[in-house]
Amino acid sequence: MKIFDLLSPTDVMIDVRASNKRQLLQEFAAKAATGLGLHVDQIAPYLLKREELGSTGIGRGVAIPHARLPDLQRPYGMLAKLKQPIEFDAIDGQEVDLIFVLLLPAAAENRQLGALALVARALRPPENLVRLRSAKNASELYSAIT
Repeated sequence: MKIFDLLSPTDVMIDVRASNKRQLLQEFAAKAATGLGLHVDQIAPYLLKREELGSTGIGRGVAIPHARLPDLQRPYGMLAKLKQPIEFDAIDGQEVDLIFVLLLPAAAENRQLGALALVARALRPPENLVRLRSAKNASELYSAIT
């Protein structure tokens, strides 16, 4: 599995504005609902509930909110670079400016379970973060992650 198996160029956003984590997750749920043909209520509660279990802010300004959805047939991702970093209760206390939302089928197979690890590996190397943060448009951001 590769990043482009999870993420299409139309699901990459740049200069996203959000004042807080909850608002941001609601916005991602609305965009995902449109892209997946689902209702926002089939996504938002799962993302918010997962975040209540513990922050998905993995450090160095990166968060990977994720959830398992009963109505989803295949893994689905969205990537955003925020206009201004926001508080995300990240493990290192840093605000977050790079977000990769990952939605997985509730009955995920082993191959799909590796999707979260794949995204985390792509967002770990400092040189990748530099490329992502220096992207000037959605196309450059997509190229930087794939």
